[in-house]
Amino acid sequence: MSHLKSRPRVGVLVNKRGPVPEGASEYVQAKMLAAIAHVGPPILAVRAKLTQAANPSASRPAIAQAVVNVNGRPVRAHCAADTMFEAVDLLQERLAARLASPRQHGGREHRPDHHQPPPIDEPQIVRQKSFGLGRQTPEDAVIDMESMDYDFWLFTDMTSGADCVVYRQGQTGGYRVASAGGDSQQYEAGPLLSVSSAAAPECGVDAAVDRMRIAGLAFVFFVDSATKRGCVLYQRHDGHYGLISPAP
Repeated sequence: MSHLKSRPRVGVLVNKRGPVPEGASEYVQAKMLAAIAHVGPPILAVRAKLTQAANPSASRPAIAQAVVNVNGRPVRAHCAADTMFEAVDLLQERLAARLASPRQHGGREHRPDHHQPPPIDEPQIVRQKSFGLGRQTPEDAVIDMESMDYDFWLFTDMTSGADCVVYRQGQTGGYRVASAGGDSQQYEAGPLLSVSSAAAPECGVDAAVDRMRIAGLAFVFFVDSATKRGCVLYQRHDGHYGLISPAP
């Protein structure tokens, strides 16, 4: 008799956007389970996102994305193709290759020392970006954040219309969402998505800079007192700051 315990079956959470063809959700679920079948470390969660452009004549209108939480380490894959089923097939191949790659077992904390920001006496805001925020659910925002390999993702909530941010929670493998609207009750917490009950501070950019310096934070989500919109001030790899704000 074998003494090996069978691994608990992990479900695949699928989010769809646009006119995704019938049967695509079940197809990507099966393909994702096949891709993770031989992974050694525990699989904590699997998320997939299928996006179908409304215009069929668009170049590669089908986009398939996936994020696999491998023992707290997210592994991402992103593919585009002419059809959704083709995109999912490519996604399975790319995801399987990334799951088999040794570098996926390392974390960001193992980067060489020369990637650490050099010490500077007075950090300044050296980059400012302003763009229209997409309306999304927090779950969609997490997938987009992981597909871009960002530490946070600024978005406008699809239901409330409030500016929000999702971000990673250290080494737990989970995510957290915070809203500039102050109404955290609208979000449903899950095993990998928790909800911040603290209201985003309303202040000017200078005050947000002071908050980062005093608390030693990697980024600050705040409501700009001048625009009343949610913004993110973050620390760059060079030790200076960047500022992301919604377009007017």
